Amino acid sequence: MFARRDNEPAYALLVKSDNNEAVANDNNRYGTPIETIQNHPDLKNKSLNINEDSEISENPDRYKQHGFYFNADNCIACHACEAACSEKNDNPAHIAFRSVGFVEGGTYPAYQRLNISMACNHCDDPVCLKGCPTRAYTKFAEYGAVLQDPDICFGCGYCTWVCPYNAPQLDPEKGQVTKCNMCVDRLEVGLKPACTSACLGNALDFGVIEDIPENRTQAKVNIPGFPRTDITHPNIRFEQKRTTQREMTRVDQTAIKYHRIDEPSTTYEESSFVPELDPKQGFLRQWNLKKLLGSHENAHIIFTISAQLVMGAFLWLFAGTFVSEANSGLAGLSTSVAYLPSLVVLLALITIGLYKLNMHLGKPHRFYRGFYNLRHSPVSREIAGVSLFFAGLVLFTLLAFFDSPFFNTLQFIAGIIAMTGLVFGGYFMYKLYRIEARPFWNHINTATSFIATGLVLGSLYIALFNMLMGGISQSLNSLLLAVISIALVIEIIGLWLHRQSLKAAHSEGVASFYEQTTTYGYSYMLRNTLLVLSLIFSLALLLTAYQSVWAYAILTVMTLTSVIIGRALFYVVVIPTTMPGGFFWRNQGFVEHARETGLADMPQMGVVYEKHHAFNIKELLETIQSTSMKEKIAQLKRIFTG
Repeated sequence: MFARRDNEPAYALLVKSDNNEAVANDNNRYGTPIETIQNHPDLKNKSLNINEDSEISENPDRYKQHGFYFNADNCIACHACEAACSEKNDNPAHIAFRSVGFVEGGTYPAYQRLNISMACNHCDDPVCLKGCPTRAYTKFAEYGAVLQDPDICFGCGYCTWVCPYNAPQLDPEKGQVTKCNMCVDRLEVGLKPACTSACLGNALDFGVIEDIPENRTQAKVNIPGFPRTDITHPNIRFEQKRTTQREMTRVDQTAIKYHRIDEPSTTYEESSFVPELDPKQGFLRQWNLKKLLGSHENAHIIFTISAQLVMGAFLWLFAGTFVSEANSGLAGLSTSVAYLPSLVVLLALITIGLYKLNMHLGKPHRFYRGFYNLRHSPVSREIAGVSLFFAGLVLFTLLAFFDSPFFNTLQFIAGIIAMTGLVFGGYFMYKLYRIEARPFWNHINTATSFIATGLVLGSLYIALFNMLMGGISQSLNSLLLAVISIALVIEIIGLWLHRQSLKAAHSEGVASFYEQTTTYGYSYMLRNTLLVLSLIFSLALLLTAYQSVWAYAILTVMTLTSVIIGRALFYVVVIPTTMPGGFFWRNQGFVEHARETGLADMPQMGVVYEKHHAFNIKELLETIQSTSMKEKIAQLKRIFTG
């Protein structure tokens, strides 16, 4: 257990719940029971086994949800909480479980600054836990703490995408995520978390949620700069009596300010501060193609485009293999000289995509852990679906080399397996981006874009491959061009709806759209222009019944360029619902500057370079050898049982 000193000061000691009215009601403001074992009494009197110590704390509030209490009026931004947290957890300079940012408003002499200290909020509905494919997260009955095991984590970073408060920290150096652990070792011996004990201004407190600390009167859930609470129901309460300006701005580079609304909405309470656009960088359009196409997310770009292309092309090949009508344009696909080579190339393309995605992980040799959370995680479900599609495609391709009724039946079964994986994996490939904490992605445009990419590139692949190896029938040509044209229309409609929704949005999505039309303005215009030209060109080919390898090549170059730029914009301009930073700390603009100028070489800057990690085959083999068959079977069962 944590070694508690004999002379611990009173401010460092946990205060026993006074069982006030809010706590006596048993539920917090979101309707969640404060007593964490109300529905799971079997979890009581279990040891947390901290440092292999089996002792069980006698804290009377051990099984009540705890949370932080922040008095915004008292915070002086001394950063003592940050320092205490990092010292306690032995964090490197570029990792901070707790950070202090601020917003400001007004002008001299009525200038105001509001500081915000934030760590993990140990939410009632932790989206990090549900999103993590490796099941590295657990919400414990003890104190309601949401804890994460970095040894289980394989560094995909999805929890950092879904968390609205930027609590999980992905360490590029170690290739794993870590986060605030509520200092449960201190709680077990009756001490408050290190950050709370270190607070100089009496701004940060801790205790049973809804149990308002002494000399405090408020328990608000919103202050300027704090994201909406309906996503996860965070266990943090605020006091802020000092009246602020109607508009409070961030000092970091994020193009967001916060505007106080007087009327409640479905998302925000009365007098909440909602995000609005703050065009602090002006409206000058730029290309920034090198920055756009050289991002750390290129692995996701390659995987999603290649997987969607292969899925779209496979739809044609599967239909063409089992369509018997002689007058159908599809009938000749399976007898074409391009049939077998096209299947082999498709297999190679998706293999490259899967390889790039796996090597994007912080621990690529732990890839198998991606299946561990099928019960909750859309990432696990996408991995399972795409893996099923890949397996079906491999069998389908191998069986295509044999021509007999028996092998044809087996090939049909393999095709059904691949189609099942296509539908399941394709749906969750879209679903994993419907993230409330990333408003730019959380739109139907994500679906229309992914579907259109598959149909357009898949159809062009079939057309170009067959044209290069002998040609296609006029009926198939018309069918392919019709599908391409319809898919391009779907893409354009999705983009228009996305644009209209973002222009009127009260979310970080409006800042993403601003970045898209300014920082990458000319690249954005090029993508849109190529998209419209591709539609016009495909319709012209359809209406004139024109067939040419060069025509299809030109159409392929235009659409593929449009798709690559569009997908790069999708990943690069997204802005999450993070907490405000400062001029340097937690400022994405400074992070980019430090990496470009070499300041990131200095550890004290708190910035490191993004990197990819090697596939450690030695560690993988050691794990295989040291894990018993019984444990392997148990792990396999847990994939399905949760």
